[in-house]
Amino acid sequence: MKILMVCLGNICRSPLAHGILAHMIHENGLDWTVESAGTGDWHVGQAPDRRSVSVAKKYGVDISAQRARHFAQAFFDQYDYIFVMDDKNYSDVRSLARDEADLKKVKMFLLEGIVPDPYFDETQFEPVYQLIADRCQVLINELQSEN
Repeated sequence: MKILMVCLGNICRSPLAHGILAHMIHENGLDWTVESAGTGDWHVGQAPDRRSVSVAKKYGVDISAQRARHFAQAFFDQYDYIFVMDDKNYSDVRSLARDEADLKKVKMFLLEGIVPDPYFDETQFEPVYQLIADRCQVLINELQSEN
């Protein structure tokens, strides 16, 4: 199974979701792949935000080797699930869908609400990490039961 996490710039939320889920996949011995991308292109090639790297490291998750990528229409062919962090990401990704099969792959990461973008608020990185980590654990169980 191939999973893509998507946020705006691919430097805060989606790298955390990518790293946390990859860590949990490894811990559970699952043969899944997870990666991330952003709907905006201004951070392409950059490492995740230092605050995301720091909070992930605090919990034993290393995201420092990740590099920001821009979401491309071809990703619909490469991934089974595309999880987005907020409503704008959802509409931006869906606008690139070519057909119903593409649309079905796009899902909100949280079942209710959005993952807040911590970029402009230093105090939000810890709560966002916890929110993503909690959801990733549930997501693993959900995806295992679906497949």
